[in-house]
Amino acid sequence: MQIPSVYIHIPFCQQICHYCDFTKFFYNEKLADDYLNALEQEMQHYVLQEKITPETIFVGGGTPTALSKAQLKKLLLIIERYHDIESCKEYTFEANPGDLDEEKVNLLKAFGVNRISLGVQVFDDDMLEKIGRLHKVKDVYTNIERLLGAGITNISIDLIYALPGQTESQFERTVDEALKFDLPHYSSYSLQIEPKTVFYQRYKKGKLIKPPEESEARMYELLQDKMTVHGKHQYEISNFAEPGYESRHNLTYWNNEFYYGFGAGAHGYLPGRRIVNLRPLPAYIKQASENGRPVLHEEPIGIKERMEEEMFLGLRKTEGVDIHRFELKFGKTIEQIFGDAIPKLEDRNLIVRNPDKIALTEKGRILGNEVFQEFLLEGEES
Repeated sequence: MQIPSVYIHIPFCQQICHYCDFTKFFYNEKLADDYLNALEQEMQHYVLQEKITPETIFVGGGTPTALSKAQLKKLLLIIERYHDIESCKEYTFEANPGDLDEEKVNLLKAFGVNRISLGVQVFDDDMLEKIGRLHKVKDVYTNIERLLGAGITNISIDLIYALPGQTESQFERTVDEALKFDLPHYSSYSLQIEPKTVFYQRYKKGKLIKPPEESEARMYELLQDKMTVHGKHQYEISNFAEPGYESRHNLTYWNNEFYYGFGAGAHGYLPGRRIVNLRPLPAYIKQASENGRPVLHEEPIGIKERMEEEMFLGLRKTEGVDIHRFELKFGKTIEQIFGDAIPKLEDRNLIVRNPDKIALTEKGRILGNEVFQEFLLEGEES
């Protein structure tokens, strides 16, 4: 079976952001060299005779562009060695503004990278410093100009809202400035206070206060309104795009399709199983170098979990869950499996159903977690 997508994790950062709970480590040249060698061993394990032929490749982090130019080139060569880049319709690299000098941009372009996801977060230098970012607003302008100059036009900007001390008017200015670029894709997420982060420690001590929920909800509504006015349609709870520029890779996740996951802490989803890699770098490097299998654990995924995830993930999309696709995948109708939950959620105006789709309402998007828990199935696998 062809696996449609590949995720590759590069865990290095020049600075650790105060809110980030992804697998990440301060950049160290020797450690990065060892990591790339181990990453190649892991990829080689999965490529027996022919290259992987993915439709999408996403290189995330951490910050992949925190690597030196020589290491970035080595990474691109490794990816090319084990993946058929010509078959890849969307090849994305995450980047931090300020990391992309002309040489790195030209290197990415030369190796077929055709999409960049920029971690901008907010257009406010003071707030960037408060959340632990190294870049300045001017770096966003410089990097976007370089990317466009090199012919990489498929650019996405990431924003965060409901930051400590952030007002609605401040977030509105950030959204307005982001939209001045008229890019084809924007993502925006509310701040989540995650364990093992600087913000979590401050939150526990009462030194960090998020905006009230009502203000956070208004920021989200403002975001939706502004994106709509500028022709960026909302295709997922946190993502907006011009038609044809939706993230193909992320749609793999939301469509509950299979994908490889390479690198420290990466998750893969293959037929019948989910694979979770070791997170600590020394353990990952040691195990990948020894046998190409730096696996923390494998979890069998049965029909019950697959049907639950089909609903959780599919409902994140604006178009919702395809009723006919569900039946083709599982041999049962949605009503047979979730017949109790659907009318209950309809009555609360949290979902809407038509003959083809089940989707969240505007109210349902705000109360998404309440909706998703209704699609948890009890009992053993059937």
